[in-house]
Amino acid sequence: MKFSENWLRQHVTIDADSAALEHRLTMIGLEVEGTERIGEQLDGVVVARIVECSRHPDAERLQVCRVDVGGAEPLQIVCGAPNARAGLVAPLATVGARVGEITIKAAKLRGVESNGMLCSARELGLDADASGLLELPADAPAGTPLAQYLGLPDTVFELGLTPNRGDCFSIRGIAYDVAAAFATQVKPLDAAPVAATGEARMEVRLEAGASAPRYLGRVIEGIDATRPSPAWMVERLRRSGIRPLSLLVDITQYVMLELGQPMHAYDRDLLRGPIGVRAARAGETLRLLNGDEAELDAQFLVITDADRAVGLGGIMGGDDTKVGDGTRNVFLEAAHFAPEAIIGRSRRLGLHTDAAHRFERGVDPELPRTAIELATRLVVDLAGGVPGPVTEASIAGALAGRPPVALRRARLARVLGIAIADADVERILASLGLEATATADGWQVVPPPRRFDIAIEEDLIEEVARIHGYDAIPATLPGGSTRLAAPSETRVGEDLVRAQLAARDYLDTINFAFVDATLLADWSLDAGSVALANPLSAELGVMRTSLLPGLVQSLARNAARQQPRVRLSEIGKVFGSREPGAGSREAGAPVETLRVAGAVCGTAAAEQWGIAERDVDFHDVKGDLDSLAALARAELEYRPSSAPWGHPGRSADVFRDGARIGWIGQLHPRLQKALDLDVDVVAFELDLEPLLARPLPRAVALSRFPSVRRDLAFVVPEAVSWAAVSASARGAAGPFLRDLRLFDRYAGKGVESGFKSFAMGLILQDESRTLTDRDVDTVVASVTAALERDHGAAIRA
Repeated sequence: MKFSENWLRQHVTIDADSAALEHRLTMIGLEVEGTERIGEQLDGVVVARIVECSRHPDAERLQVCRVDVGGAEPLQIVCGAPNARAGLVAPLATVGARVGEITIKAAKLRGVESNGMLCSARELGLDADASGLLELPADAPAGTPLAQYLGLPDTVFELGLTPNRGDCFSIRGIAYDVAAAFATQVKPLDAAPVAATGEARMEVRLEAGASAPRYLGRVIEGIDATRPSPAWMVERLRRSGIRPLSLLVDITQYVMLELGQPMHAYDRDLLRGPIGVRAARAGETLRLLNGDEAELDAQFLVITDADRAVGLGGIMGGDDTKVGDGTRNVFLEAAHFAPEAIIGRSRRLGLHTDAAHRFERGVDPELPRTAIELATRLVVDLAGGVPGPVTEASIAGALAGRPPVALRRARLARVLGIAIADADVERILASLGLEATATADGWQVVPPPRRFDIAIEEDLIEEVARIHGYDAIPATLPGGSTRLAAPSETRVGEDLVRAQLAARDYLDTINFAFVDATLLADWSLDAGSVALANPLSAELGVMRTSLLPGLVQSLARNAARQQPRVRLSEIGKVFGSREPGAGSREAGAPVETLRVAGAVCGTAAAEQWGIAERDVDFHDVKGDLDSLAALARAELEYRPSSAPWGHPGRSADVFRDGARIGWIGQLHPRLQKALDLDVDVVAFELDLEPLLARPLPRAVALSRFPSVRRDLAFVVPEAVSWAAVSASARGAAGPFLRDLRLFDRYAGKGVESGFKSFAMGLILQDESRTLTDRDVDTVVASVTAALERDHGAAIRA
């Protein structure tokens, strides 16, 4: 938000210079991002009227002008500006004046004397426009110092406003905060109603419910739209970053900047009536003022004329009914639109308008009445015309007043750490326009309708703190004692998981929690995704249902930048729609799940001379997962997976204690091609909470008796996994089994095609006696029978 300091001071009187004002604005939360001092070096620059122009005898692009500067005789000026012409009023730097780094002197240009320089806005440091001379109103008195005529010098402030302070996108809104900061009051606004002297009016119909609960309109007949905007208005617009266009448009922009209420002007003769507001229809189109053809749907609001769309509610007017120099009758519009009906709509069309910027953040619903009267007065005073009566349509139930908010004296002191006198609190609240009524323990405060950001007690505490001054609140250390919470032995900390992944050579990453919906579709992970109501962009439109898509994208970007070995991990939340009827929360409400994921490509080990180079594979990453499980003294089980993003035969679902907790494997070749990956990627993703559960350690006596080991080799079909063999063996071995170790897997010569050999070691021990050969033979026989029965295994000869 850019504004003129001189304009602000017309609304509030403060005893402070520009530097003090800048500091105080920042200290009360209206951060000043920059200031620009303009019009300080205009000594000797005056208003001049060109009386006569003739071509320079020796230069085609130069003109010899006779210029009236209020003296006895006109001055002769040689000028090369393309818009120099008889009758033009423009600034003239007289001899001795300084323009930028140049001191103006009398000179001869191609043999013709020139006694000064006619100037552009850029040359004077007033604007960036250097296309020609700065054109001043025709009634500007010749000879008047330019600084005096334009109200200079002035300082332009640029504020970096937070999204919750929509009320400060206006001079009046800023004035309230400045008045509170300097313990003064905002001057009353002169916006007395303009009496209707004509009968012309237009019927207004509201058909959008609470999305558009108020609409005011007024017809003004017989205006002269060709009249120029006055210099004071042009300068205020220009210093606020708005390019003046024409009188009627400038008036609506001026009112918006002063009050914060967006307005629009229609050419009445291009309207048929009645005027209305409704939701757009699917497939409806509208040609906007900027020439774009907008394709609409029911999410947009449109202003209608006899049911045809002539404007995009809260965003931009239509091209078919715009005002121009030929406009003789104008229809002024001032409406209120609910923020939720405007948020995100302009971005969907690739637009950014001042109106949408304000309505998205909230505009005072009472402002349309003031704005329509102020705009009417400006039109009548500057363009003439006969105003008709104001037509208003409103939905009372949608314009209910703001509920009061309680501010407790004790809570205020507790949060801020200091006690602020009641008189100071009441002064601050009153200067901000908040109605405060004293109660036994504090105040009941009614926020003004322009303050959409005040809803709870903490909002009021913030208002008191920032106006009282954050620098006036002493910095003190908190007192009291803190209770140390011992980490639970039944849970592995997330920090240990991160440290273990780092120890396994993974780099910790953070990716966006929102992704492109088409990316999830490529992964077949779009089911149950949660769409954002107000996405930053179309590419970030849904919440992620998995960590892998974003993580693999990060891996792909690194691989594409000549990184041959990439190992990334992430711990973060994924989001999905809750199944209807699940839990006690509202059906369909999003549910969050904390997960850990990793993705690797390239070689198994970093480049070195001691180990032969080979590509990373499933078993390398499986080892990483097993190391994570070891933190919780857990064993993971791996079963073949049918996940659509996994490579068939090279991916598995991961289980702990019989419950599925995640997936591991190589990405499907089809997916890798869709993601434009030229390397094989092995990845995993697990729910983190089940992985962190850790049993309490229990002390047991060590057996005083020796253990016995028996090594067995079995031939099993190729499709049988070690996990299945291990489960059968453990179940059959009985209480003597202490450990089961797989020490060899073999397939080849001596083993029938389609089969493989597992060699395992049974570690047996008892706590009360030494095991006999008969005990051991019984266990071996039981295991052999179980494997033969469950998996068709045979002892390898």
